[in-house]
Amino acid sequence: MRTLVIDTATRACSVALFDDDHVVAAAHEVIGRGHAERLLPLIATLPSNGKADQVMVNVGPGSFTGIRVGVAAAKALGLAWHVEVHGYGCLALVAAMGRSQLTEPAPIDVVMTGGHGEYFFEAFDAQGHSCAPARSVLPSDLLNLSTATVVAGDIDPQSTDRHWLDLLPDARHWVHLRANLPLAATPIYGRAPDAKPAPLSK
Repeated sequence: MRTLVIDTATRACSVALFDDDHVVAAAHEVIGRGHAERLLPLIATLPSNGKADQVMVNVGPGSFTGIRVGVAAAKALGLAWHVEVHGYGCLALVAAMGRSQLTEPAPIDVVMTGGHGEYFFEAFDAQGHSCAPARSVLPSDLLNLSTATVVAGDIDPQSTDRHWLDLLPDARHWVHLRANLPLAATPIYGRAPDAKPAPLSK
């Protein structure tokens, strides 16, 4: 089965085309912003324009705009190709990428840039199972939440007793999550939206 994987939930933008567990082709760029402009050109570089039997997309938590871009593109391609579209978790992928770099299994805490000075945090045990749902936390809360000696993500814990793996999601590593139950292709923002609705006029 061919799978197109789309990942735009962070400042990285990546795509990968799999044939079962084998990566046929992939592209990864750290762009910060502009996922809407870069995503389709990256997909177009893949064989057969990335056409696949299913589409997997990073549903977050992460960038509001990036997640929306990725999910919308995945659903549009799924509709055009008449294939199913599923999601996977941003922090789960980073944890899996971290585990692949370890010489032996160990718990991993994932810490990623959130918004308004907060971080996205999720702890995973040595087998890769989430200990609790991802949440948005203040930097001061990490001292109580993060206990693993291995930390993965784009936030340096600045602690001498931690081993930090500087990682951003990369679609080519989705294979590490292939055995996991897929998520719905619905955004998981992890925190309240920046924009608030205007109060109703009386």
